[in-house]
Amino acid sequence: MKKSLQEQIAEREGKRFPSKTYTSIVLEPAYNHAKQNFTEAMIQIHYAHLIMLVEQDLVEKEEAKKIAAAVRSIDIDELKSSSYDSRFEDLFFQVEHALIEKAGDIAGNLHIARSRNDMGIALYRMTLRKKITELMNSGLQLRKTFIELTKEHCDTIMIGYTHTQQAQPTTLAHYFNAMTDTLTRDLKRLAAAYQTVNRSSMGAAALTTSGFRVNRKRVQDLLGFEEMIDNAWDAVAGADYIAETASAVQLSALNLGRSIQDFLLWGTQEFGVFTLSAPYVQISSIMPQKRNPVSIEHMRALLSSVAGDTQTVLLMMHNTPFGDIVDTEDDMQPYMWKAIETLEGIYRLLSSVLMTMEVNKEVLLNRAKESFANVTELADTMVRVDRLSFRQAHHVVSSTVKALIEKGSGSLQALTLDVLNEHTKRIVGRESRLTNEQLNNCLSPKYFVDIRSLEGGPCPERMRETIKIRNEEQTAWEGWLEEKTSILSRSDDEVQRIINEWRAEDE
Repeated sequence: MKKSLQEQIAEREGKRFPSKTYTSIVLEPAYNHAKQNFTEAMIQIHYAHLIMLVEQDLVEKEEAKKIAAAVRSIDIDELKSSSYDSRFEDLFFQVEHALIEKAGDIAGNLHIARSRNDMGIALYRMTLRKKITELMNSGLQLRKTFIELTKEHCDTIMIGYTHTQQAQPTTLAHYFNAMTDTLTRDLKRLAAAYQTVNRSSMGAAALTTSGFRVNRKRVQDLLGFEEMIDNAWDAVAGADYIAETASAVQLSALNLGRSIQDFLLWGTQEFGVFTLSAPYVQISSIMPQKRNPVSIEHMRALLSSVAGDTQTVLLMMHNTPFGDIVDTEDDMQPYMWKAIETLEGIYRLLSSVLMTMEVNKEVLLNRAKESFANVTELADTMVRVDRLSFRQAHHVVSSTVKALIEKGSGSLQALTLDVLNEHTKRIVGRESRLTNEQLNNCLSPKYFVDIRSLEGGPCPERMRETIKIRNEEQTAWEGWLEEKTSILSRSDDEVQRIINEWRAEDE
């Protein structure tokens, strides 16, 4: 007799939890992510919670020592290399089973006033804060690279572009300083996200805290959290900590992607801005002359993947109920980790690419000398010398350039005082008072850059003052990161000190 569809599914999937397909697409991937990312943090939470239970007289110290010994016996490397066991729903239950096997039923007291809910959120936050600090570290290294490149290229004159067209002379230092400041804002957003992430959910239990008189603040300190999530419902339901991180990481990728696009364009033979070092280019399989900038190409593609993974995080959170729910947990977290890890790698790669490239300074300078991009200063100078309104001066210069281009004179060298005066007389009724020396000055890209010494301008002297400030900021940022990592290190040390003291008492 032919089996019904229901019978076929039951035979294929099994009749007990978890089904074969549910295991393969949900539980097993979640377990694999958890064992690699949560194991150390889970051990630390076990210790911290146990220390607090003893201090609050909720667990006898002698029992706690046995539980601590069982926790200590967990082989982290073995756990990380283990395969999913369908007898246990997830890593938490597998570890709990191992502890009860080693310490007996008393190990169950480790779960007094604690739920997978508050513990799970703590695990997510502890994992995420570590990844943010790693990203911040690489981001600060890239920022240092930008500052070094700014210092190196204060006198590297180039044309700046607006609307993809030649606009005004500036310097490569000016561009890298702009990248420094954009990256700084990215770091500020990541630092703000870190503060949101680094808050303790422990003690919230499932939803409403507990009738046991636990000390939430003590566990917070032992786990290196700088704040506590006050409302227990918010502690297990709030997912904005990961959404804020996703938004900060996404914007960082979008910001950097704009410059990556510039670098790809500038690396063409037509632009000739720089030549990449050999480790970062790839030859063609058929064209011997090719030096493909694949390192930059991959960065552009991977930055798009960062934007996509972070968008996945935001969409998975969208319209979910405000409570403990899987949408914001095991399935979502890996997308956030992947985005951070990819961006962190791009920061390191870009720093190496930029610090080893060769900039073609002569090409950039000659292009600037020949370009009509210099003529904004000609209009400015006519305002100062000829007492014209800026609109009049703009009209004179615009007409002059337009006429030269129409005659096929596409170089700035064709703009002489005689040519300028033809249009000055026609438009304002008199010749310009400019001398040949003044005209030559205001058509010089170096002069153009040198007199733009206002705050934020490309003048080398101004840029060197800016570099000093950016270096001071760098020191402050590195101090911030050192402080955060030190807090985490001290909390780890405190937990281990107490556990070691317990162990020593029995030796």
